[in-house]
Amino acid sequence: MAQSPPPVLSEAEVRQWFATQVPLDDFRGKRVLLIIPDATRTAPLPLLFDALFHRLRPVVAQFDVLVALGTHPPLSETQICKLLGITEDERQKLFFQTGLFNHEWDREDRLLNLGTLTKDETSELSGGLLSLEVPVKINSRIKDYDTLLVLGPVFPHEVVGFSGGNKYFFPGIAGAEILNFFHWLGALITNHEIIGVKDTPVRRVVDRAASLIPVERRAITFAVAADASLHGLCYGTPEVAWNGAADLSSQIHIKRYPKPFKQVLSCAPPMYDELWVAGKCMYKLEPVVADSGELIIYAPHMHEVSIVHGRLIKEIGYHVRDYFTKQWDKFKDYPWGVLAHSTHVRGGGTFENGVERPRVQVTLASAISPEECAKINLGYRDPATINVESFADRENEGILLVRKAGEYLYRLG
Repeated sequence: MAQSPPPVLSEAEVRQWFATQVPLDDFRGKRVLLIIPDATRTAPLPLLFDALFHRLRPVVAQFDVLVALGTHPPLSETQICKLLGITEDERQKLFFQTGLFNHEWDREDRLLNLGTLTKDETSELSGGLLSLEVPVKINSRIKDYDTLLVLGPVFPHEVVGFSGGNKYFFPGIAGAEILNFFHWLGALITNHEIIGVKDTPVRRVVDRAASLIPVERRAITFAVAADASLHGLCYGTPEVAWNGAADLSSQIHIKRYPKPFKQVLSCAPPMYDELWVAGKCMYKLEPVVADSGELIIYAPHMHEVSIVHGRLIKEIGYHVRDYFTKQWDKFKDYPWGVLAHSTHVRGGGTFENGVERPRVQVTLASAISPEECAKINLGYRDPATINVESFADRENEGILLVRKAGEYLYRLG
């Protein structure tokens, strides 16, 4: 029998949790850098930020915010304020001393080299899949603070198993080398094998890289429902807080079905405005699509493949893992994180004797043109031809509708 999720917390209960579970002595007199997700994650950040700020502001020496963008596009200050629930008037008065920063992964002058993962280390951590030296770089702002405090949700994740915790450092505020390394490691293992698993080689890489950070680390992690209501919060080191929230996530975010579906309509929420993030609509549902079935990413609002990586994706297209591994000399010099994204969106399949056979058909129903879809090796469907409600309540026919895809994992069994 499936375990019932923990109850939803009221706003009063959330504020009481901060008042009792976040120890002031951990932050007293310290310069604190708060690390948060961008707008591509469901989270009640205005409530959480307000509760945290009023808890810590009286005792800290400094309190600034860094958005863990990874390689996502930067946010304007107005967008960061909206994300945190800060009004224009509050920015000028209550928060005038609070620095609001974006991570800058592609600026070498904004990165600090923490050291190197050796060939022996990467071989051991990856179970022998990869063996190479990997520089570990992180946003250089960390050296100006006494404590780095992560505030972010935990979900099943296609690269690391479950998101959150030290992932807010790597890749959240990291340099490209470590990011490319472990994303490709996840691709080699495959989304299907790694998603929703706590102990993974990629998580070990992330935790090992985080151990090199010479600044105290703390985290507030949480499990959140599709409507942004909270089921629970955890505080401690990133490892401890992540472990607790991942256990909650495994209760809340994994849905099981007895048999696969021949067609899935996976609706991308507005926060996924490019395929780089809307690919989650495939990652989380790939396990329940039948062989030769179709998954439709329905995103009428989506115009971009990727603002940052679009040119490269259009060069290589979307392909199964073995398309790259069996032609490695041709693709090895592309950023491995881009290759990993490609394989995750395309899903499982084979590449034999020059013929690629994906396990499922991935179709875009978005504002991306049919010509561009063909160029990147994905199917196209005009979103205007789709009546979402016509997919509802047809699971007994082998058709599944997911109204807000991308965060809940769907599995067989």
